[in-house]
Amino acid sequence: MANPDHEGDVGPQVAQREQRLSGLPQQVLYGVAYYAEYQPYDRLERDLDLMAAAELTVIRVGESVWSTWEPEDGRFELEWLHPVLDGAHARGIKVILGTPTYAMPPWLVRKYPEVTAERKTGVRIPYGHRQDGDYSNAAFRHYADRITRKVAGRYAPHPAVIGFQVDNEPGMELFHNRAAFQGFVDRLRHTYDDDPQRLNREWGLVYWSHRIARWDELWPPDGNTVPSYDLAWRRYQSQLTTDFIAAQAEIVRELARPDQFVTTCMALKRPAFDPRELNRSLDIAAVNPYYPMQDALTMPEPPPDAPQLEWETHSGVWAIHYQADLARAALRQPFLVTETNALSIGASHGNFPAFDGQWRQAAWALVARGARMIEYWHWHSIHYGHEQFWLGVLNHDGEPGRAYAEVQRIAAEFKQAGAAVVGLEPTADVALLYSRESKWAMEFHPPLATAAGAADRSSYERIFSRFYEGLFTAGVQTEILFAQDFDGTEHPVLIVPGLYVADDALLDRLAAYAHDGGHLVLSFRGGYADHEARPRTTKQPGRLFEAVGATYDEYTNLTAPVRCSGDFTGAATAWADALQPTTAETLAYYEHPHLGRWPAITTHEHGKGRVTYVGTLPDRELAVGLARWLRPNPDVFADRPKTVTVTSGRAPEGGLVRFVANWSWEQARLALPVAMTDVLNGTDLAFGEELHLGAWDVRVLLERPRKKDDEEGRPLA
Repeated sequence: MANPDHEGDVGPQVAQREQRLSGLPQQVLYGVAYYAEYQPYDRLERDLDLMAAAELTVIRVGESVWSTWEPEDGRFELEWLHPVLDGAHARGIKVILGTPTYAMPPWLVRKYPEVTAERKTGVRIPYGHRQDGDYSNAAFRHYADRITRKVAGRYAPHPAVIGFQVDNEPGMELFHNRAAFQGFVDRLRHTYDDDPQRLNREWGLVYWSHRIARWDELWPPDGNTVPSYDLAWRRYQSQLTTDFIAAQAEIVRELARPDQFVTTCMALKRPAFDPRELNRSLDIAAVNPYYPMQDALTMPEPPPDAPQLEWETHSGVWAIHYQADLARAALRQPFLVTETNALSIGASHGNFPAFDGQWRQAAWALVARGARMIEYWHWHSIHYGHEQFWLGVLNHDGEPGRAYAEVQRIAAEFKQAGAAVVGLEPTADVALLYSRESKWAMEFHPPLATAAGAADRSSYERIFSRFYEGLFTAGVQTEILFAQDFDGTEHPVLIVPGLYVADDALLDRLAAYAHDGGHLVLSFRGGYADHEARPRTTKQPGRLFEAVGATYDEYTNLTAPVRCSGDFTGAATAWADALQPTTAETLAYYEHPHLGRWPAITTHEHGKGRVTYVGTLPDRELAVGLARWLRPNPDVFADRPKTVTVTSGRAPEGGLVRFVANWSWEQARLALPVAMTDVLNGTDLAFGEELHLGAWDVRVLLERPRKKDDEEGRPLA
C-alpha cells in the first residue's frame, strides 16, 4: 500500500496554523452562541453570571447583525459589543467573534439590488431571509470586506477574543446572477483553452444540437440537460464559496493577533461548497451538526415513529459521528462544533428535547471524534423572528431548567477530564473515501428512486451513509478521506461507496492500493463515469473491471427488497448490478427467480490485496454483516450489548481513551477487556470487571499503560 502524507497542508502553513491555534486552552471549550442584542430587555450580567455558574468557557457573538454594526451605508456602530466582551473576559469566558456577511442589511439591497442572489436567471430571492447575497458580486464583496475589516479591526485586540468565524454556513445558494454566469463562462474558456470546439467534444454537445460556435452562445444553467455542464457549474459554484471565505479570512488575518484563529462553520447539507476545499485556507474546521433526539437516538436501531428533522435525511446515533468525521476529514485535524442541539431544534411543530443524558452522550461522542469545542445554538430562546422555537439552553422565560442542569454537568466533566480528551485522534479500523463531485453528479442523474418512485437527489448520501451506518453499528471505527486528496492510505481496508465521477488517475491509485496489499471495497456505480461525468466506454466497472474480477452490462432498480444468501444475511435494496464474475468469487447471491443468476457481492484477489464489489445497496442487516467481515482487527468489545457503542481516540500526549455509551432506556453491563481508569471520577477498573451503564449513560475510560509481558496487555484497536 502507498504511504502518502496527507495530513492537511504541510510546511510553513502548518506552523502558522499551530501558532494561531495556540490560544486554545488545554481543555475542551464548552459554551453557546450568545446574542445580547436579541434580548427583549437588558440581562447581560445575569446571562454571563449564569454561564459562569455553569462553568461555560466560550461564547460566539456578533455574526448575525450586519444592520446593527452598520445601520446605514458608512455609518458604523461598533461599541455595543464591548460590554459583552468585557463581561465575558471578567468571568474567564473566551470569545469567538463572527463577521456578519451572511445576513445583508436592508440599505444594501435598496441601494444595490444587484447584490441579491438569483436562484433562477433574472429572478432574485425576495428579501426577508438570510444568505441571500451573491458573494461573487463586486459590490457585495466591497461592502462585505469593509464591514469585516471594521469589526475585526475593532475587536482583534480584545483579550477575550481567541478567534474569528468568517461568514456563517456558506454555500447555501447556487448563484444564477449574470455576473456569476459570465464568471463561469470565463472559467470554461480558461479550462478548455478558449476553444469552443474542444468544449463541444468534451461535453458531447452534438447531442440535441447543443454545439456552440462562440462562447456567448453558451446557455444559462436554468434549462441545462447536459451532465458535464452541470458538474462544471457545481465545481464553479463551490469555488466561488471557497474564494469568498479565503478572502474574508485574509482580511481578518491582516488585523488579528498571531494567536487568534480563523474558521467558518459548515452546514454539511449546503449545496455550493466542498468541505475539503473550503477549509484549505482556514486554521481549523468547524461544523454545525444537528440531529433528531429522543427515540431517534435509540440503539441498535430507532423505532419507525422516532422524531425526524425535515431537512435532514440522516437519523440515529451514527449520524452524529458521521457529521463529526466529515468535519475532521476537512483538514484531517481536530475541529470545532460551533452549533449543535440545545433544548429543541427546528420548526414550531417539531419540539423534541433530549431525554435525560442524551445531551451528555452527544457531547462526548463529538469529543471522541476530535472536537476541541462544543457550542450550543444557542444560549437563550429568541423572542423575535423566524427561529423563535429553535430553543436555546434557556427557554423563553430565561430561567435555568433541565437543559441548563445537564449543560452544567457536562461542563464539570470537561473540566475534570482536562487535557486527557483534548484534540483526540480517533482510532480507525478502515477508511471511507468521500467524493463531493460524485454527490453533485448523482443529484443531477440520481441512480436511486424514492419510495414514491421519484428521482432521489440524495442518492449519493444514501449510498455512502449506508456503508457508514453498517460499519458504525458493527463497532468498526472509520476515517473519512476526501477523494481529491487520495494517494493511498495505510488503512488496511478502504471502502469507496458510490464513486461515480473519477478520473483515470484516481482509479489507477485505487487499483494500486489493492495491488500493494490493501482491501478495496467498491459499490455499484463505482468508476462508471469519468471526470466530465461521461459514462466510460470500457467494460464496467470502468477502469477497475480487471481488479474487480467481474463485469456487468446491465443493472436494475429494485422496488422491493430482495433477500440475499451466501456468506451474509440481509437484503438487497434499491439497485442490483447484473455482475458476471470472470475471476472473482461470489460472497452473496440474490434469492430471486430472475436476479438469482447473478451475484450480489463478489471478492477477488488483486496482487497482494483484494477487491470486493457490492453490486447493490445493502439493507442495514447486510451492511452490518459485511462490515463485520471487513473488520481487519478483532473487536475486543464484541460481547457488548447491542445498545452500547464503544469508540476510542488517542490523545496527543499518548493514551487510548474509550467512550462507552448506552443508547437505551435499559441498563447495560459489559466486562472490561483490559484495566482502565474512569477519567471522570478517577476510579480504577480491573481487567474483567463489570462496567455498569444506566439509561442514556456514557463512561469515559483511559487505558492504563501496560508492560509487554502483561497478559492483560494484548494490543487493542
